[in-house]
Amino acid sequence: MNVRNPFRLAAIAGVVAATLSSLLLSSPARAQKKYDDGASDSEIRIGNTMPYSGNVSALGIIGKTIAAYLRKVNDEGGINGRKLTFLSYDDGYSPPKTLELVRKLVEEDKVLLLFAPLGTASNTAIHRYMNNRKVPQLFISSSASKWGNPQVFPWTMAWQPSYAIEAAFYARHILATIKDAKIGVLMQNDDYGKDYLAGFKEALGKANEKLIVQVATYEVTDPTIDSQLIQIKNAGANVLFNVATPKFAAQAIRKVAELEWKPTHYLNTSSDSISAVMKPAGVENGQGLIVAQFRKDVNDPQWASAADVVAWHAFVAKYMPGADLADSNIAYGYAVTATLIEVLKRCGDDLTRANVMRQAAGLQNLEIPLLLPGIRVNTSPTDFSPIQSMQLARFEGESWKLFGPILSSESK
Repeated sequence: MNVRNPFRLAAIAGVVAATLSSLLLSSPARAQKKYDDGASDSEIRIGNTMPYSGNVSALGIIGKTIAAYLRKVNDEGGINGRKLTFLSYDDGYSPPKTLELVRKLVEEDKVLLLFAPLGTASNTAIHRYMNNRKVPQLFISSSASKWGNPQVFPWTMAWQPSYAIEAAFYARHILATIKDAKIGVLMQNDDYGKDYLAGFKEALGKANEKLIVQVATYEVTDPTIDSQLIQIKNAGANVLFNVATPKFAAQAIRKVAELEWKPTHYLNTSSDSISAVMKPAGVENGQGLIVAQFRKDVNDPQWASAADVVAWHAFVAKYMPGADLADSNIAYGYAVTATLIEVLKRCGDDLTRANVMRQAAGLQNLEIPLLLPGIRVNTSPTDFSPIQSMQLARFEGESWKLFGPILSSESK
């Protein structure tokens, strides 16, 4: 008869338990969960500010798209079993208000990170605060060149191509295609406009800066920009670089037509929305405008069968019924949020702010829905500019038509 020794069995059980415990402690994937403010076993809290009111309110649809996308993620089970809570406040495009609301998000609402806050001046107002508090200011909805400076501001990262990169593409196209160019610049009088102008001048080069015959600025509180357009036309410009947010960009396109002026017209990508800019301006007035893009036009028949575009249409139908499908800002909100979701998935159970930035700075050749073919997200600990490629497009009929090759930043 085989009689088991209870003391020997207990000893074996103890060894097995000790071995398992040692393995669990030594495995990074199974290490204890790590959380900062805004994260727990059940929740990830995400903060945001948007101009839902005021002269730039057309861009508020980005915040509404983010909210809808995060609802979709929650319906699908969340991120690693955690539900996402999105706290988005209306700052009216006022930098002092942005700072006030961001302090509330960080100090009272205890968000893990700030995601896609909109505006160059608004993000400038919170730039040092976010870095001093060591809270991610992640994938912000502004393309100022200064966001890509991890050595000085390691908690701030943009997403789309910088204003300087985009402006350089226009400058090079002008130099290559327009003989005897006389350039007029309409620009918003803040960091957003100044960054575009600086990048534009740098790409033209010192010898060609004289091609700029007039720079006319406007304030975001101005009712119209009619006088600025007349000033540029009277300076003899045959090229117009339109650095304006949607409301003013539409006004400019319409005014150029009223003046019966026919410059080669370049429009910055922040205002390429067909519903928010081209239709209010009158699509007949926008024929031939040129813009640089990095996302697909989701209403262009050439992309109708693309899997990501089909998924986008299904998303809007379910989570944003009644939304204007021609508003490219919805596609922007969708794509940037898809990038955030990838970062949060990679964080696993280490939902600390430091790990959020570590994962955001480790995206290599990442394909994101709705980006143009050949354009990928790439970051590193020394490169905080995720997208640095674009393609020119011309407005024809009621849509943007791509032309030429993919253009890449020389810094890449």
